[in-house]
Amino acid sequence: MSSCKSFREELARQLVRVGEKSDRVVVITADVGLSTRAYAFGERFRDRYFNVGIAEQHMIGFAAGLALVGAIPIATGFAEFILRGWEQIRNSVARMNLNVKIVATHAGYSGYADGASHQALEDIALMRVLPNMTVVVPADVADLKRCFEKLVLEHMGPTYIRLGRDYAPPVTEETDYEYKIGKAFVLRDGHDIAVVGAGVVLHEALTAAKELEKHGVSTCVVNLLNIKPIDIDTVVAVAKKTGRVVVVEEHMVYGGIGSAVAEVLVQRCPVPMRLLGATTFGRSAKSQQELLSYFGLDSKAIVKTALEVISDERR
Repeated sequence: MSSCKSFREELARQLVRVGEKSDRVVVITADVGLSTRAYAFGERFRDRYFNVGIAEQHMIGFAAGLALVGAIPIATGFAEFILRGWEQIRNSVARMNLNVKIVATHAGYSGYADGASHQALEDIALMRVLPNMTVVVPADVADLKRCFEKLVLEHMGPTYIRLGRDYAPPVTEETDYEYKIGKAFVLRDGHDIAVVGAGVVLHEALTAAKELEKHGVSTCVVNLLNIKPIDIDTVVAVAKKTGRVVVVEEHMVYGGIGSAVAEVLVQRCPVPMRLLGATTFGRSAKSQQELLSYFGLDSKAIVKTALEVISDERR
C-alpha cells in the first residue's frame, strides 16, 4: 500500500525528537536497535544510547536504575521478547512507580514472516493488569506523532507503548484531535452499532463501516488508543447510543481490549457484545494483512459480525 507508512521509521524520528528536547532522555535496546530503528537515536546521541545485548530483564533493570537517578529511560525491543522482563517490569518499574517508558515494536501479527514465536498477542493483557502502568496503542503514524512526546516528556510514570513493525495504514491522518491520556476518540459517528478497537485493525473497522452503510447500518468507530486508563465516559456513551458493541483487536480476546471494554460495560451499560481477536498462536505469512484476514480480523469479518449482532437483536 503506497500510502502506508512505517511505525518503526516514525519511532526513529520521534526518539531523536525527544532526545533533542531533553538531555534526560536515554534509549536502551536489547540488541535490536537496527530492527526497531532505535539506532537512529544512538547515531545522534551516542553517550545516551545503550545496547545491553539479548537481555531484556537486564534492560528493564537498567532502565529502572536510570529512572531512579532522574533520567527518562526508553526501553525498546520486540513486544514478544520484552515480556521476558515482565517480572522486572512488575517489581522494579510498576511496583516502584518509576518513570520508565517501554516501547514495544513488532507487536501483534506485524512479525508475520517470523511466525508465532515472534508475534506478541498477550502483551496488552500482561501490561494493563499492572498497577500504575499506562498502556497506549497508536492507530497509525499520525497517532504516534500525537502521543509520543507527551507520553515521554510530560507524563510521569510507567508507560507501555505498543507498535507494529511497518504496516501502518492511515487511520487518523484526516482526523483533528489533540492526544490526551485516558481519552478515546470517535473516528466515525453512527447510531446502529459501535466498533471499538486500537491499532491497525481500525483501518479494517473504517472499511467495514463503509460497507455496512450499504446495508443500511450506521456504524460508530472508536479509536480506544488509551487502553489504560480507559475512557469510561466515551465507551459508555457509544454503547448507550448504539446499543451494540463489537470490539476488534490484534491481540488475544483473553484479557485484552475487549476484556477492558467489557469490564466497563458490564458494570455501567450492559449491551450485546462480540469480541474479535486471537484465540490461538499466530503463524507465518507473506504479509500482516494476510494474517488479519486468516484470523478473522479484517473488514469482511467485522461486517459479518456486526450484521449478526444486529440480526440477533431484531429477532
